[in-house]
Amino acid sequence: MQASSRLEFQPLQPRQGLLRSYGLALLVHGLLLAALTWGVSWRRSDTSLSVEAELWAAVPQQAAPKLVEPEPQPEQPAPPPPAPPKAADPGPSEAEIALQREREREAKEKAEQERREKQRLERERQEKLERERQEREKKLAEEKRRKDIEAKRKEQQEAELREKLRQENIKRMAGLANATGKPTDKGDAVRSAGPSSGYAGRIRARIKPNIVFPEELASNPMAEVEVRTSPDGTIVGRKLLKSSGYKNWDEAVLKAIDKTETLPRDVDGLVPPVLVISFRPKD
Repeated sequence: MQASSRLEFQPLQPRQGLLRSYGLALLVHGLLLAALTWGVSWRRSDTSLSVEAELWAAVPQQAAPKLVEPEPQPEQPAPPPPAPPKAADPGPSEAEIALQREREREAKEKAEQERREKQRLERERQEKLERERQEREKKLAEEKRRKDIEAKRKEQQEAELREKLRQENIKRMAGLANATGKPTDKGDAVRSAGPSSGYAGRIRARIKPNIVFPEELASNPMAEVEVRTSPDGTIVGRKLLKSSGYKNWDEAVLKAIDKTETLPRDVDGLVPPVLVISFRPKD
């Protein structure tokens, strides 16, 4: 067996291989010719035979989706025809350009003038407000100064009045210590009111030499005068209480009182603050 197996795989002789090849080729061609002849006759004899064959792929593949026809789209309106090309704009002329520039210049000048006018009006308004504010402050300052002066004057008057009352109280208390009234008197003055009995004659004697009246009167009319004096006797005022009926005599008496200026003191060394004196031309 070993010898036969070796002979089976041993190469054939050249002549033997060639014959065998020719024989196999003839056999194959004969079979092919017979198959073609039988196929042609079979198709002629039975044409109604249908054969279905299902092919399977060696590798599984997913089937393609079913073809779906797209829905019909509404017809779009035809686009309008293109507009004819416009003629090229030649552009503004030099005169129009110059006119446009002139208008722009005038507009700028007008705007500048309006701006300056607004600035001027605003400046004037601010100056007016400042003047009004200064005037208000000045009036307030003057009013305050006036009120301060008035308050100081009033305070000074009140202080003078308090001082006067204080001095009068001091004098009254001092006078009560040196009172000259009678034990039965119930007043609080230093002495009884009224000048001494001869004091009126002394007053007339002081004033009468100053009376200048050259006229001669048939009657002897009386002029009654009120005279006010300070504590030292200085005449500070006079007033005609009762006229004599002769204007020249009344004026002569008043002028004489003004010329006298000072009245003498009474026996107690005092001068009454108010005196009523009567004057007659023939006394």
